[in-house]
Amino acid sequence: MVRKIGIDLGTANVLVTIPRKGVVINEPSVVAVSESEKKILAIGAEAKEMIGKTPDDVVAYRAIKDGVIADYKITEAMLSYFIKKASGNFSIFKPEVLISVPAGINSTEERAVIEAAMKAGAKKVFILKEPILGAIGSGVDISESKGKMIVDIGGGTTDVAVISLGGIVLANSVKSAGDKMDKSIIDYVKKNYNLAIGDRTAERIKIEIGSAMTFPAKENLKIKISGRDYISELPRTIEISTNDVVKAIKKNLNEIMKAIKDVLADIPPELASDVIENGIILTGGTSQLRKLTQLIKKETGVEAFLTEDPLRAVVNGTGIALKHLDKYKRSLVSK
Repeated sequence: MVRKIGIDLGTANVLVTIPRKGVVINEPSVVAVSESEKKILAIGAEAKEMIGKTPDDVVAYRAIKDGVIADYKITEAMLSYFIKKASGNFSIFKPEVLISVPAGINSTEERAVIEAAMKAGAKKVFILKEPILGAIGSGVDISESKGKMIVDIGGGTTDVAVISLGGIVLANSVKSAGDKMDKSIIDYVKKNYNLAIGDRTAERIKIEIGSAMTFPAKENLKIKISGRDYISELPRTIEISTNDVVKAIKKNLNEIMKAIKDVLADIPPELASDVIENGIILTGGTSQLRKLTQLIKKETGVEAFLTEDPLRAVVNGTGIALKHLDKYKRSLVSK
């Protein structure tokens, strides 16, 4: 019988952990809805399979957009699905739930997450900000007086935070991350190749050949992609390279670099020296982009390194925090 559940409520994926069991669910945060019947048809992995392939009547919604709730009812249904799936449909106990939220979330958005989880079947809800959970999941002792800098790059937001003595000293959050990069790739392919591609193809391009910096010509990775020609309106296949992707996502990377520089420029000198000594820790799925650590070093002069399991750092942090709620009470918001 599951009493505690940790949820990384991401724009792209929802990861669910249970203390002593680890991550038990990793599914897309997508809900498929029949517009005519006003009925939810599928949630998670099954719903993502429908994207781009559904009749006009069936719409695939992302419940979370830019790191916050885009549709309250859809989010409530999605949370209910994942809580029941994790705790078992026949569980007689309502679980305590800890949910990750972006650093830039406001109090209204915090309440919306808490209320959605309560209505979805939680007995008690705690929320903690993603940079803190990413740090905890990366093995960082956030209670130390030394400053630690975390950059969490997910699907909807990039959170930059300096943590000391168990709390966030300074933070910045920008709505430029994995999803915006996918959109930039779609726009680039349209403009330069007259080809229409979908979100899933753009994401595949980013993962398989994407990079934050250009490659030498002989190392330039390439991939063949198919889409619909804008002129002939017929299917066509083209070859796209890593250096094409770098050009496509340059604006998104510039916004992320600016967010990091803004935090570095505003932190107290003592914490700045800690950050230079310890480096910048990268978490989140999009932080796995090739050459991103080199770009950060080039732009800021501070070493950056990828945590051991960037995609699961935040959800692993929720599992640890659930075991030691008293230790992290300074940063918790609960109901």
